[in-house]
Amino acid sequence: MTEAIALIDYGAGNLHSVHNALKAAGAGRVTVTADPALVRGARRIVLPGVGSFRACYEGLTGIPGMVEALEARVLEDGVPFLGICVGMQLLATRGLEHGECPGLGWIPGEVRPIERTDPAIKVPHMGWNDVVRARHHDGAELIEEGEAYFLHSYHFQPEDGHHMAAMTDHGGGLVAAVARDNILGVQFHPEKSQRYGLGLLERFLEWRP
Repeated sequence: MTEAIALIDYGAGNLHSVHNALKAAGAGRVTVTADPALVRGARRIVLPGVGSFRACYEGLTGIPGMVEALEARVLEDGVPFLGICVGMQLLATRGLEHGECPGLGWIPGEVRPIERTDPAIKVPHMGWNDVVRARHHDGAELIEEGEAYFLHSYHFQPEDGHHMAAMTDHGGGLVAAVARDNILGVQFHPEKSQRYGLGLLERFLEWRP
């Protein structure tokens, strides 16, 4: 049976591009949904995110029952989960964009502004950059080293370094991916990262954490 993949629609994601990328990577049934009941039946879940941390958090929590459905399916049932860009940042305990805002708290840490340590370093961090795998983490098997497309002004700082699945460099080290158990989050956009991004999505579709 083709697995049901829920692509969460909460008004803050590049849904069309992510949907097309998942299909190109070999996904069979991809349902763009804001229905918690469908999320509870999904075999894999993808949470995209574009915009500010607070707007994304408020959009997600503004759907009655959605966070509860995600927690039941991901944290309790252990289905594979992928967070993209702000969808990855929402895994944190809190974000500091436009004031402090709580996150889902699935991976302890906070989302902070990228510090401009060198005048030559531009913020937002935009464009292609290297992704370097952190081989000590179990979730790193989904990450291959290469180049991916980034677009962000804030970055995730996990409390536990073992949750860092990959790093990139933009005037200093930035976390490119986090992972824990059945949860993977990537700061870059796989749907904009051409062959590199499709490869990541292909591995996610085969992942049996």
